[in-house]
Amino acid sequence: MDDLDSIFSDDWGADHRSGVAAVIGRPNVGKSTLINAILGQKIAIVTAKPQTTRRRQLGIYTAPEAQILFVDTPGIHQPHNCLGDYMVKTAHDALQDADVILWIVDASQAPRSEDRRIAAQLAEVSPATPKLLILNKADLAADELDGGCYRVLVDCHRALPTSAKEKQGIDELVHTLIPLLPRGPRYYPAEQASASDMRFMAAEIIREKIIELASEEIPYAVAVEINRFKEKVNIAIIEAFIYVERDSQKGIIIGRRGRMIKQIGIRARADLEKLLGTSVHLETRVKVLKNWRSNEQFMRRVGYKMSQRRDD
Repeated sequence: MDDLDSIFSDDWGADHRSGVAAVIGRPNVGKSTLINAILGQKIAIVTAKPQTTRRRQLGIYTAPEAQILFVDTPGIHQPHNCLGDYMVKTAHDALQDADVILWIVDASQAPRSEDRRIAAQLAEVSPATPKLLILNKADLAADELDGGCYRVLVDCHRALPTSAKEKQGIDELVHTLIPLLPRGPRYYPAEQASASDMRFMAAEIIREKIIELASEEIPYAVAVEINRFKEKVNIAIIEAFIYVERDSQKGIIIGRRGRMIKQIGIRARADLEKLLGTSVHLETRVKVLKNWRSNEQFMRRVGYKMSQRRDD
């Protein structure tokens, strides 16, 4: 007990707050963009296409008075395969683990069926868990914002307008969130912004470039596995396998005379060098694994493990 008292009084202060803020919403409302804006750096990949986020990711915001662990979750949608089931379960589990829930909605649009599905899930969460309604894309909304059409769906502590893309409303969101967290010490060093390892980040960056460059069907059929990741003096050597479900998809990823895979490599290498702070030698190979999104063994191998609730 004396050690615990020392942690609070000497290192962080008795009023220091820390906890988990689950960021939830339907696909493509700006969850990952918002977390990146709060942290001031990119820890989650972002594209204009829905269902980009597949796994629960942790973004760490540290201030003198608080540490917020933002959990970026996949967008809740109607699943059609094992991968979809995994993504939706991951988002649902995050609600049960959270100290505060941030429900992100598109303020420029009326509630959709996915929003109502999320509202039903939020209604099952303990009333003691504070919920903030984040009216994102507020810069695109035509009318004065109060979130009324969303607030009737869920009893929220407060509604806050933001524009993650334009970095508007971020400070007010953080200042509103901190007092809602429980008192506690830091769980991560102040300089750490993510709990994801470099192999995971490398795979995500490559997948992001595929999503940006490929046609509509491809992003949902792609998985990336880092087969080799070795850091040497002044260079990192990365070998990645890109999995698709059909031969035709493999042809699209490679492109005519290898142009598509070359562009994926160029863009991914630039981001990886920025992330790692060193030169990168990147090799990519495209493989076909039919129906991998319904192959639970393969999904576990590439990191899509059914999430477990933490023990409190």
